[in-house]
Amino acid sequence: MAEPTETQDISAMSFEDALAELEEIVTALESGSGKLEESISAYERGARLKAHCEARLKAAQQRVEKITLGADGTVSAEPMDDA
Repeated sequence: MAEPTETQDISAMSFEDALAELEEIVTALESGSGKLEESISAYERGARLKAHCEARLKAAQQRVEKITLGADGTVSAEPMDDA
């Protein structure tokens, strides 16, 4: 199993990139072919990637929930908080 890409900052990753890397880690861990320390490092990075993906999904859900449909059928969105 290859060493996880620890140099790439997870917080800067897109949802899609983080999910793709997480899937690679899961596949590698499921194969059971890696060394123990590499597997532990990969698992730790996978946990951080999972948390990042969940946060990105929650933020997207909140954005979608702010979109409203007016009585006349027009779609409007409330201003987003940049918090």
